[in-house]
Amino acid sequence: MRDLKHLIYFEDLLQEAYNDLVRQAKDDGKLALGYTCYFMPEVLLDLPGCFSSRLRAPRCSSPDIATYYMSNRTCHYGRALFERALEGGFNYLDADLATETCTVTCRFQEHLERMPDVINNEKFKVSFTDVPFKKNENSIVHYQKQLQVHVLDFLRDNYGVDTSDEAILEAIERHNEICDLVRAIGDFRKLDNPTITGYEFAVINLVTLACPKYLIIDKLRETLEELKTREPDDKPQFRCKVLLAGSENDDPDFIKLIESCGALVVCDRYCYGAVEARQRIEILPGETPLRAIARHYLLTSQCTRFMEQDEMRHRKKYIADLAKEYKADGIIVASNKFCEYWSYERMIDTIILKRDYGYPVCSIEKEYINTASGQLRTRFQAFVESIEIKKIQEAAK
Repeated sequence: MRDLKHLIYFEDLLQEAYNDLVRQAKDDGKLALGYTCYFMPEVLLDLPGCFSSRLRAPRCSSPDIATYYMSNRTCHYGRALFERALEGGFNYLDADLATETCTVTCRFQEHLERMPDVINNEKFKVSFTDVPFKKNENSIVHYQKQLQVHVLDFLRDNYGVDTSDEAILEAIERHNEICDLVRAIGDFRKLDNPTITGYEFAVINLVTLACPKYLIIDKLRETLEELKTREPDDKPQFRCKVLLAGSENDDPDFIKLIESCGALVVCDRYCYGAVEARQRIEILPGETPLRAIARHYLLTSQCTRFMEQDEMRHRKKYIADLAKEYKADGIIVASNKFCEYWSYERMIDTIILKRDYGYPVCSIEKEYINTASGQLRTRFQAFVESIEIKKIQEAAK
């Protein structure tokens, strides 16, 4: 397939958190609001005069100083973020909107709050939002109150941000346009011979999380139009299709590694993926904009912190349904080392998705930044071969 016009530009933007578009937005006088979790609604961080920045630490391989503060038995992702903060990589942030969800990222953000010299920005403040562990009416009410106090009131009182219903409605409208574009781009992965690779889609989606949306939307529109006429290779360059599920993953090169072994990644059911993050926010009759946001983010989340039996069973079926929708031949479940929630979920997925839904499953544990590419390559190659053998056996029946 011919190269996408803006792919190299998108790749360059992902090399640093403080990229060219973030610099431009800061020059435009916008407030940079950092966050790490789906439960911090990015739409509220894209209110007029602000832009959201989902934090990443690309190319961080040795978080030695952060390990001194956070221990080497905690998730590499949280330590990598703190290492990048200690290096000065997040000094552009005017605030960090934290959530009481993932333990290690919560600890990272507590360090930002309790060590004021880490972020060299006199405006910088941290606000924590509590997120419920259940999906019911009481949880939605509680979550809405938390977002009101710890996000909207915090931004209004400290930075003068317009948090009116009209401003929130405007942010929802812009957010939904981004969602529509990314999902339309991702739909090309459903084709029998997809016209976009998993790596390309991961790069595009990550750009929408890491960059000010108003500065990238024109190139997303161009990319969608380009894909409408992009011709696939005459001979597919993949041997099977897979769904990638798991914990935090903001490294497109990890997906490139999988695809170099012959497995095309056609769906991304992992933290920083598009399956949940790029669903439209709909406002039901009688709802306020904030209530709609609280309901949407709580009920659409497939986070493993929801541990009720019906939620756990629903997540397995959800992954299986996605695999069917995207025509995946197998499922890769990848968790970061020391990830508390996904260490359990990965093992259960490995059993249930194979036993109850018939999908081959490759279960791996990895570091935040991939440093064991040789070992992983061997695992993925063996998985691809096992899928091919299964196809041959089924065809012979």
